[in-house]
Amino acid sequence: MDKTIKLLRLLRLTAVWAPIIFATGAAFSSELRFQGGENGEFTFDTGVLRGKLRPGGKSAGLSSVIYLPTGTRVDASMGLFSYYRLFSANHRYGTAAWDWPSEARLTDDGDAEVTWPAAPDRAFELRGIYHWVTPDLLELHTEVKALTNLNRFEVFLASYFNSPFTNAAVRAADRATPKHVSFCTADRAFGDWQVFPRDDQAIGVIQDGRWKYEPNPVAWTVVKSLSIPLAFRRSPETGLTGVLMGSRKDCFAISTPFQTEPHYSMYLSLFGRDLKPGQTAQARTRLWVGVNIPEEAMIKQQRNVK
Repeated sequence: MDKTIKLLRLLRLTAVWAPIIFATGAAFSSELRFQGGENGEFTFDTGVLRGKLRPGGKSAGLSSVIYLPTGTRVDASMGLFSYYRLFSANHRYGTAAWDWPSEARLTDDGDAEVTWPAAPDRAFELRGIYHWVTPDLLELHTEVKALTNLNRFEVFLASYFNSPFTNAAVRAADRATPKHVSFCTADRAFGDWQVFPRDDQAIGVIQDGRWKYEPNPVAWTVVKSLSIPLAFRRSPETGLTGVLMGSRKDCFAISTPFQTEPHYSMYLSLFGRDLKPGQTAQARTRLWVGVNIPEEAMIKQQRNVK
């Protein structure tokens, strides 16, 4: 874990997106770090984004997130970059990771490290490290250690946006014409609950029965093939945009309800592969918030997720 923290520190020192922050007129915070609060809660104020992580010490993501240049609330419901469902082959672990007890600490560099220990009904350890790359760009390092065989293991990472974020799109391609790549709008004509899988193997994971369990089973409609793990939600009135991204080897699908459905959510499916006892799997994802972020800049930023 020390190596991971050192790598995160290096990413902070070599971040290349600061000019975009200055272009919006926002200023850098003097300390790009989380602060400890009461009951295991963390707070942050980067000069661009202000809010909480693990509100009230609960196993949730970023909440009460305000985009400071406009005073706009970004998140809703269970927040942004929140661990939600966890699965293995045709099996769901409980209802949601939100219900599980977790432990948290601040690293020396001001990152927030959250750990969910193993339990009798889940033979794995889950760890997330929340790290500010720039004042408008958050990276989440997810690590899972298997304590038994975990077939087709998946971490389903959820982000819930505020109601003005009614425009949603995923970087995808037609399955029949994979070279025709674009940002596919999550139009209701495609279905109420839409998934963009990386390949046929990813479809097999999604459709193995894991989504049939109560409460809240979901019948996903496969829309197009995920080109790269990149998607966004945007407020058409203000242009404020939340961009979600991962690496192709770590993120095997992106899911969303149709764009004006009241959840205003988006989900990244991580791993989707077999883990053996003692094996550790790691994934990196990023959340970028800004006004009228160009699609070309989104694509370029996604390439930085290793």
